[in-house]
Order: sequence, then C-alpha cells, then structure tokens
Amino acid sequence: MRARTAILCSVADQGVAALTNILVLVAAARLSTAADFARFSAVYLVFTVLLGVSGAYTGQPLVLRRGAGEDTRGACRSAFVLTVAASAALGALLAAVCLCVPGDTARALVVLGVVLPVVLGQDALRYAFSTLQRPHLALAADLLRLVCVLGALAAQEYGASPARLILVWGLSAVPALLLAAALLHRSTAGAPLLLRPLLGRGHLGRRFVVEFGVGNATGQLSVLGLGAVGNPLLVGALRGATTLFGPLNVLFTSATSFGPPLLGRIGDERRRVRATAGLAAVLAATAALWATALALLPERAGRALLGDTWPTAAALLPATGSQYAAMAAGTCGLLALRMLDPRTTLSIQVVFSLTAVALTAGGYALGGVPGAAWGLCLGSLGKAAATWTRVARLRRRVPAGETVSADALPSAP
Repeated sequence: MRARTAILCSVADQGVAALTNILVLVAAARLSTAADFARFSAVYLVFTVLLGVSGAYTGQPLVLRRGAGEDTRGACRSAFVLTVAASAALGALLAAVCLCVPGDTARALVVLGVVLPVVLGQDALRYAFSTLQRPHLALAADLLRLVCVLGALAAQEYGASPARLILVWGLSAVPALLLAAALLHRSTAGAPLLLRPLLGRGHLGRRFVVEFGVGNATGQLSVLGLGAVGNPLLVGALRGATTLFGPLNVLFTSATSFGPPLLGRIGDERRRVRATAGLAAVLAATAALWATALALLPERAGRALLGDTWPTAAALLPATGSQYAAMAAGTCGLLALRMLDPRTTLSIQVVFSLTAVALTAGGYALGGVPGAAWGLCLGSLGKAAATWTRVARLRRRVPAGETVSADALPSAP
C-alpha cells in the first residue's frame, strides 16, 4: 500500500475508533443518572487501564517490527492469541472476585470480566493490521463495530444499569472481532505461532507495561482513589470532561501505538523527528480549537451530549483543554524518543507521572474538582517539556542522514 493511502486509512481508522469511544460514553451519560454514570465511568476507567496494559505488552512491541515476512506475520498471530487467552483468564478472575462484593459497581465489573476477551482481542487485531501495513482491514472491522454498538445502545431505555450498559457495549464488539480474526487468519495463514518469546524476559513489552503503569494508569487510578476517599462525583465529572475530548485521546494513544509503522517510511532520522514535531504542533492546535468550540456550546446542546453531567464537565473545560494541548506535545515527544531510543522514556514517565499524581491530589485539596483538573494539566505540561528536552539532546547525537536500524532496538528491559 502506498504511504499516502496507508496514512489515510490509518487516520480514518483512528477517527472511527475515537467516534465509537466517545459515542459510547455520550450514550451512557444520556441513558444514566449522574450517579449511575459515575459508576459506569469508574468501570470504563478500569477497562481503559487494562486496555493500555494489553497494548503496551503486545501491541507496542509489535508495531516496532520492520518488514512483513514470516516472522512478523507469526508475531501478529501470536500477539492476538496471547491477548485473548490472557484477557480470558484475567476476566474470569475479576468476575469471580467481584461476585463476592455487593453494589452496582461490582456487578458492572463482573460483566466487564465476561466481555474482556472480546474487547481486548478486537483491539489487538488493530495492532496486527497496522504492523502488516494493512490498516484498511482494521478500518473495516472498526466500522462494523461502530454500527453494532450504536444499534445496541440505541435500543436501551433511560435508567439502564451500569452492568447492562457494559454488557451491551462489550457484546456489540463480537461481530467486529469475528470479522477481524478471519481477516487476520487469511493474512497470516501458515505463519508459525510462537508464544514463548512473548513470555520471556527479553520481551520489550515488559518495559512498556512499566512505562504505561507509571505514565497513564497511575493518574487514572489516582482519580479513582480521590473519588473513593473524597467526592464520588469527581470521577464522573473528570470522565465527562475527558469524554468531550475523546477523539483526541484516541489519537494520542494511537500516535504512540500506530505511528512507528507510518513514520518508519521516512528513512532519515532527523526528518522523522521533524515530522513528529510537526504532528505535535497540529495536535496541540487541534486540542485548543476543540476546547474553544466546546466552551461555546449552549447549555441545551451540552445537556444533549452529557445529560446531568454537563454542568460539572463544562466547568472543567479550560483546564481539560489546556491539559490536552500539553498532552499532544508530550505524546509526540514520547513517540520521537521511542523511535530514537526506547530506553530513554521510562525515567521521564516515572518522574513526571508521580509528579502529576501529587499535583492532582494537591489541586483537589486546594480547589476541589477544578483544582484536580488543573493539577492534571500541570503534570502534562511538565512531561511535555521533559520529553522534548531529551529529544533535542538525542537528536544532536544522530548525524544528518543516519538512520537507526531495527536491530538496534533493545530487546530486554
């Protein structure tokens, strides 16, 4: 596939995935009371953490591969099989534990455990198609999922429990999973299935999971913790605000996950870094324009989007919009570092993620929910500054025209 066509298909696929995610949360907000949406958001946040762990362990090392030979095709099959098997085991454990816990949130977590292999397996296939440079196949599966999830949620009535909404959302991904699995089998027929390298000490995914844990999951779990010990509506308020930025959130994650196969087409390392910097500027400007457009929405339109959650979410738009502009720069900086030297990103993730947690807790203590949102913003701004400072230092070490071979990538944490 030509580079331009691959980029268009990749962008379209990420747009469909972003639209699906934001419409799921918008539908849940409109079908639920503020309290039920807070419970749904908490469960969806747990899923987001598990999705990030899965992508970090199997997906991100996969997209750093070069070429489409038998080894790469076998790695794609192996990553999918491991994801489904591991998520089934984890989902069974989650469901068994939460069965012993009372409450609507626990029941929704039980349902999440049941549908976990479906939603994580479907996401793993997107990494496989990106690695195989066939993003049009991922686009086809995601379009099918969008149609199915919209139809399933449209049939629900107001007041549906969080558990029911999670079940409907999860099962609606089954047709897309079956289609994508069939397409992957057709694309990788005859390739070896090798799970042992994915479980060994040398698998790069172990390092990426640690980075995700301190870089993303720490902040999300800190929000859950503040909601548990402080105001439970904090989770719903912040989740409602970030829901409005759903397309950007998916694009940021996809830049790290699916950017290397596309940017890898640029042979010169310096040009690759410049292209990544240009992408950061475009995404930051997009975040600023999106925040401005949301701030100008009339209250009636806002309530049509998020229902009872709109007033609290609207008050956080300045902080959340600034945070996403900083996240654009930070995400692309991490992408540039990942391509220059993946070993350099862990220290930045650890330091500035823990700093963001402290700023979030401090902001909540000083200014409540708006203070927590501004704390998240300051943490993202600090991480962005640190990543591009490190990129500038590494870039000076790479002579003009020199490229880094895939063999130079570290194979162990």
